[in-house]
Amino acid sequence: MKILLTSDTYLPSINGVVTSVNTLYKELKKRGNDVRILTLSPNGKEYVNGDIYYIKSFNVKLYPGVKGSFSFNSKCFKKLLLWSPEVVHSHTEFITMHYANKIGRLLKIPHVHTYHTMYEDYVEYICKKIRISKRTVGFLSKWAVRYVDRIIVPTKKVQNVLKSYGIKQPISIIPTGIDLKKFNIEFNEYEKELLKKKLGITKDEKVLLYLGRIGKEKNIEEIIKNFSMCTIGKKLIIVGDGPYINNLIKQVESFSLEDKVVFTGMVSPDEVVKFYKISHVFLTASITETQGLTYVEALASGVPIICRKDEANEDLIKDNFNGFKYYNKEGFKSALSEVLNNNDSFKENANKSVYNYSKNIYAEKVTAIYYSLTHYKDIYGFINNKKENLKNTCV
Repeated sequence: MKILLTSDTYLPSINGVVTSVNTLYKELKKRGNDVRILTLSPNGKEYVNGDIYYIKSFNVKLYPGVKGSFSFNSKCFKKLLLWSPEVVHSHTEFITMHYANKIGRLLKIPHVHTYHTMYEDYVEYICKKIRISKRTVGFLSKWAVRYVDRIIVPTKKVQNVLKSYGIKQPISIIPTGIDLKKFNIEFNEYEKELLKKKLGITKDEKVLLYLGRIGKEKNIEEIIKNFSMCTIGKKLIIVGDGPYINNLIKQVESFSLEDKVVFTGMVSPDEVVKFYKISHVFLTASITETQGLTYVEALASGVPIICRKDEANEDLIKDNFNGFKYYNKEGFKSALSEVLNNNDSFKENANKSVYNYSKNIYAEKVTAIYYSLTHYKDIYGFINNKKENLKNTCV
C-alpha cells in the first residue's frame, strides 16, 4: 500500500510526535508498504531525501522549534500527487495538514489523522499576550479535522476531550508503541558504575530520574520542590534540554540543591536506556501529556513511575504495582518511600505492564484502520462522495 504521512515536525527534531511518526514509518516499511513523509524543512529549503519530502519553511517566534511555511505550491506536493498515495495520515494540525486535506480531496483517498497534542494545556505558554479560551481551542480543533475520515488518539483522555469539542468523526484509541527490546537490554554493573561516577552518584545513593523535554508545561518545578523535602540518600537526575532549563537551574540554586540535582543536557537516543537502567524510580509531574512515551520507556526498562494523577496515565500506572499516582506533596513522599523500600518488586511489575505498547501492535492496529477505509466498498464509497462534496470548499 502507498501511504503518505504528514507532520510539521520530524527528524532531526526530537519529541513525541516525531517519535510516533518515525516508529510508524519504519514499521509500515517493514510490512512491505511504500511509505513517504511530508514535513517542514529544518533548514528552510525545499528538498527530497529518500522517502522524506521537505517543504520550504521559516522559524516562528511563537514557541521554540515551531516552523511555518508559505509554500502552498511546492514541487514536493506535485511529486507526491504523481506518486499517488492510497491513504494520507496527518500527525499535526497546521501547515502539512493543509497538504493532507488537499491530497485527500484531489486523489479521493481516505484521510486519517492522529491527534497528538492537548492544545488547551499549552496555550498559556504559547500565547502569553493573547488569552485564548478552551472553547476557542475546541472550535479550532474541530475546524482543523473537518475533512478527516478517521481520528486516532493515544489515550481515552484525548478521546473525551475531542468529543467535548463536538467532533463527530469515528475515534480509535491506539497508544504509540515503542521498541520494547531496546529497553529490555541489560548492562553489567561495571558500565552502570562508570555512568554513576560520571554523574557524581555514590554507590549507596538512590537515583530519581526525569527524562524528556525541559518545558514549563512539563511542571518539572514541582518535581524539584517535592524532591527538596526528601533528599537524604538520593540524587535527582534531569535528562534533556529545552527552553525552561535555566529556570530550573535557578530553582535548584534557590533550594541549595546543587550537589543533589544533576542536569545532563540532551543525550543521544542510543544512550537514553543507560539512564533508565541506573534509576530506581522515574518522576513526572506533567498533566499536559496525551500519552507520555517516556512513561512507557521507563516501565519497559523496569523503572517504576511516580506521577501526578491524570487521565492520560490512568490505564498505564497502577498504584502499588508499577508505581503510584499522587495528588499532593504528602502523597508524593509516601509513594517515593514505598517504591524505594520495595524497589525490586516494583521494577519487576513495571516490566510486565507494557506488553501492549509494542511498536508491532501499534503498527498492526493503524494498518487495520487503513485497510478498513480503503478495502470496504461501502465505507470507501462514502469517503469518496464526501470528498467530492467538499471539493469547492476545501482550501
